[in-house]
Amino acid sequence: MPTSIPADHARGILLMLVAMLLFTLNDAIGKWLVATYPVGQLLAIRSFAALVVLVPLAWRNGDLKRLFSLARPGLQLVRILLVITEVGCFYWAVKFLPLADVFMFYLASPLFLTALSVIILGQHVGIRRWVALLVGFAGVIFIFPPSDAVLSLPALIALTGSLALALMLTLARTLSASGGLTLITLQTLGVGLAGAATVPFAWVTPDFVDLSLLCLLGLVATTGHFLMNSAVTTAPSAVVAPFQYTSIVWAIILGYLIWGDFPAPQALAGAALIVGSGLFVLYRENITKA
Repeated sequence: MPTSIPADHARGILLMLVAMLLFTLNDAIGKWLVATYPVGQLLAIRSFAALVVLVPLAWRNGDLKRLFSLARPGLQLVRILLVITEVGCFYWAVKFLPLADVFMFYLASPLFLTALSVIILGQHVGIRRWVALLVGFAGVIFIFPPSDAVLSLPALIALTGSLALALMLTLARTLSASGGLTLITLQTLGVGLAGAATVPFAWVTPDFVDLSLLCLLGLVATTGHFLMNSAVTTAPSAVVAPFQYTSIVWAIILGYLIWGDFPAPQALAGAALIVGSGLFVLYRENITKA
């Protein structure tokens, strides 16, 4: 009887955990910057900063030529449009909604991702994994009770972004033969061009510190996307999806370590639900391979 999780599943879970840590940092930096800078400008600078690193890597690995001869170009284009929609919706939503509400909507993404893995990829998802997902989402709502703003246009925008994220990750598995670096370079280029198209209409000149943060945002977000794409192509979506909720746990830990914010009992209870749902998935991964 196996006593450990399959190696690919364990690797996928670890990749998702690190990705969520990076996205938590990304969200905190982005929320602060978007209060001063237009969304399009933020997307353009962060994307082109990331391309400074991605393009040499793609060239060294021989992936640069593949950008112009990709299989299934239609799906590649759809995925790029989904990425643009996802990041645009997130930064637009945080301008008008409390970050807690945006977190709640975006953390519906694991539910969407699991459902899409059944519909599009034909993966089997048992009732226990669905229960783990729902318990994790209950933990999110426990930590971040929705405000009156959830019934608004910005809330609909945030929910649209959450669905776009799930669709993007589903297509990442479908297009995994293209290579993770190729997919990330393409989506970063697409987001950068979309953001650059808005720059003539809205621009705020950043100082050195803010410019550095905008560039850092690109590197953090790109690394997070690369790890998250790798997670869903390494392990089944239903295995790694519950671990998207750990971004809340990371937020609590970082809030305490950086700002000294000790979480309220309600937040700790919600975090316990999230961690518990993840541990349940790990437990099921052990016994289902018996």
